[in-house]
Amino acid sequence: MAFDGLVISNLVYELNQTILNAKISKIAQPENDELLFTLKGSNGQFRLAMSASASLPFVYLTETNKPSPLTAPNFCMLLRKHIANGRIIKIYQPHMERIIHFDIEHLDEMGDLCQKTLIVELMGKHSNIIFCNADGMIIDSIKHVSSMMSSVREVLPGRAYCIPATQEDKLNPLEVTEEVFMESVMKKPVSITKAIYGSFTGISPVIANEICYRASIDGDMPVDSLDADGKKHLFHNFSWMMDDVRNHNYCPNIIMRGREPIDFSCFRLSEYVHTTSDKKIMQNTDISDTDGYTMTEYDSISKVLEEYYASRNIYTRIRQKSVDLRKIVSTALERNRKKYQLQLKQLKDTEKRDKYKVYGELIHTYGYGLEEGARQLEAVNYYTNENVTIPLDPTLDAKANAQKYFDKYGKLKRTYEALTDLIQETKSEIEHLESIATSLDIALTEDDLVQIKEELAEYGYIKRKRTDKKAKIKSKPFHYISSDGYHMYVGKNNYQNEELTFKFATGNDWWFHAKGMPGSHVIVKTNNETDLPDRMFEEAGKLAGYYSSGRDSDKIEIDYLQKKNVKKPNGSAPGFVVYYTNFSLTVHPDISDLTLVE
Repeated sequence: MAFDGLVISNLVYELNQTILNAKISKIAQPENDELLFTLKGSNGQFRLAMSASASLPFVYLTETNKPSPLTAPNFCMLLRKHIANGRIIKIYQPHMERIIHFDIEHLDEMGDLCQKTLIVELMGKHSNIIFCNADGMIIDSIKHVSSMMSSVREVLPGRAYCIPATQEDKLNPLEVTEEVFMESVMKKPVSITKAIYGSFTGISPVIANEICYRASIDGDMPVDSLDADGKKHLFHNFSWMMDDVRNHNYCPNIIMRGREPIDFSCFRLSEYVHTTSDKKIMQNTDISDTDGYTMTEYDSISKVLEEYYASRNIYTRIRQKSVDLRKIVSTALERNRKKYQLQLKQLKDTEKRDKYKVYGELIHTYGYGLEEGARQLEAVNYYTNENVTIPLDPTLDAKANAQKYFDKYGKLKRTYEALTDLIQETKSEIEHLESIATSLDIALTEDDLVQIKEELAEYGYIKRKRTDKKAKIKSKPFHYISSDGYHMYVGKNNYQNEELTFKFATGNDWWFHAKGMPGSHVIVKTNNETDLPDRMFEEAGKLAGYYSSGRDSDKIEIDYLQKKNVKKPNGSAPGFVVYYTNFSLTVHPDISDLTLVE
């Protein structure tokens, strides 16, 4: 995520075009670390949302109103007291930092004109919203930072405000000259990408990679691998991007992989998507590591941020909701994988069981002439015609030595037979747990987690309380429409896979699954048609690949066959099937062009 100084510069430019000189009509604090201002000006009414969340800090204009607590928090009450009905007279970004200053003009209790500054710092876990007076003294902040929490800077009422000292040795990218670039940046003993983002404020690794990409340079190479012409070419690409910042030539966009937001920026990220047209949605058609990404352009950076955070929150929230289930599954998987490796080692130890059987037979055959106290027997193995030396226990006679080897053989044989069954059980349990882990990755809502939790309880991974009622199932399989109008259904978990394959699908419907890995069952309803287009098979294969553990792979092999040839072994876990004749195809798991029915 590149919420860097360049995105801030785009945002500040947009805010100056929309809310500069607007009046603050309402101030709300819907969350502990979030503010929502309602602003009225000559351009109309706007809502300005800002958050100092450690995981997802943001500032953007929005049309959405959020409910606020009945009792306003202290910081909100303080802002209402000082700047309610105030006017925003200046919005700026100091030194390309991830900081926005809002200078606000208002009347105090005596009716005199005063000025305050609201400072929004968007710095990951160090994000904060700080309220200062005209002299730069902190009145209050949404997060208090004491000397116990940070030895670098205190953020407390009564302290003087200062910009965080984390960027003191960095240059302003808008002011750098070619000479400074060559002397300060191109002399560092690090990779080219790191030299760029480590030398300038406001430039993230994503933008540094983009500059290198535009210059056709491998950013992972060391700086000293570039010759003079290469360094000059790199500076020109850097300079051209900074010219775009100065001239406000922005291109707000979101990068998606399938339906998941991956990144956003105020410039086209060619490293993800090669833009070859002026379409609003452009997809990379090259077969490479970046294949499958799409870029959606917007006319406002606020729309980008609102859309990105709304989409990203879905994935973040469900990850947080499923963290306990993930821990249970990962712990069980780790335990079973260790058990599986131990069982394989024990099974390998049983490979010498037949040798002991042969030793016993040879002692019976040739041991009649053994001397008392003999420690070994030289004999010919009549199975292989090879000479063998058999160790003996000198305290035992030939018959007892033979019986000792027969006992070892019998014990190892019983161990082999038991381990063969146990290993199969352990392997099946690992496959079951891996399929549940994949289901957790597929889940998008809390309803999707309900069935997964039920399955974990049914198989003893979660203890079900006596008072627990069976959860009401609301989650449904994904429903897609192919380009040719065929209905395609994707199971989100093992229970849905089971129901789709053995209750919903009919005999001539087509069944798809990623080969050799956990994933969803995909059913295509054929309506008893026999002549189906090739494109339908390819699109269903993409769904099976995307909703599997191999969705990040460039190519995935997909097995497909008619549902009537899919069988379920007795007593197997839900979603487990076998089949013996199937077709195969190889796909790239990109489903961005498929239509999901909500």
